[in-house]
Amino acid sequence: MNKQEDDFLILKSRLTPAHAVAAVIVLEDGRYLMQSRDRKQGIFYPGYWGLFGGAVDQGEDHLTALKRELREELGFLVRTSAYFTCFDFDFSFAGYGKLSRVFYEVPMKASNLARLVLCEGAGMKAFTASEILSERRVVPYDAFALWLHANRQPFSSGELGAGVSRSGD
Repeated sequence: MNKQEDDFLILKSRLTPAHAVAAVIVLEDGRYLMQSRDRKQGIFYPGYWGLFGGAVDQGEDHLTALKRELREELGFLVRTSAYFTCFDFDFSFAGYGKLSRVFYEVPMKASNLARLVLCEGAGMKAFTASEILSERRVVPYDAFALWLHANRQPFSSGELGAGVSRSGD
């Protein structure tokens, strides 16, 4: 078992689930800005790639939490965002009840990348959907949100989206 698997599979500290927000940060060229998560105890999926975001504080609405998290983690002031999707998780087995992770699409100009200051996480990088979903270890719920985003138009018609190529295409 490698170190990354050990960090994820063998928990050495208590995890506290909470309502959370995540930013699907999309550059003009369609790449997604991702965070390499710290390898530390007490967080979900240490050492994985994930979306920027975090817990919703008491009394905070989702959009306010998103703006606060991106300011804290990147020094980025969100001017434009749009609700994308929401995943609900039932932590009743542990006494926390049902919790949500709300995803917002946040457009960003590539020229803003140089002005970002990484204040949380081990790194950041922009990836195409195919690069991040097929070649990296990604937080599972963030991976699904990215897959949905990359294949969103037209999702219901049965046509393939442009974001993720499939073998044989």
